[in-house]
Amino acid sequence: MDRMAVAEEQILLERVRRKIEEVNASGQSQLSPIQEHISFTLLIYAPLIDDELQQAYFKCSNECFEKRRKPEVTTNCVELCRVPVAKSQQQFDSDMAKFQDRMNRSLMVCQDKFEAAKLLNMNRIDAAKDMEGCVNDAAAALLGG
Repeated sequence: MDRMAVAEEQILLERVRRKIEEVNASGQSQLSPIQEHISFTLLIYAPLIDDELQQAYFKCSNECFEKRRKPEVTTNCVELCRVPVAKSQQQFDSDMAKFQDRMNRSLMVCQDKFEAAKLLNMNRIDAAKDMEGCVNDAAAALLGG
């Protein structure tokens, strides 16, 4: 392979690497504020995930304190009020794991296509361009764009 072809392939592979980083950064930037919000609200026992959940939590915990109970019974009661919040956190974690899994599988498919093209002695530059297109398509599908 001549130097020009090697240089072009390296440029394409660098663009693919940057696209992968862009997808990772975009996914993190879209999801990290949600994760930070959930973590913060769980930390202070104030589920601000949505109004209905917030109202249910405060109503439940208020009822725990209104009745004269031993402190440990009140604490247990408030902990039970947190169950919907904990379920919301679990749902978020599950959705995040699914997104990351889909992203990893999509990128593995692109890498496999590139490796297969190389095995078939396809022009490496064309194979790298195909991989770049595959990564771009995967990114668009994952990020809804």
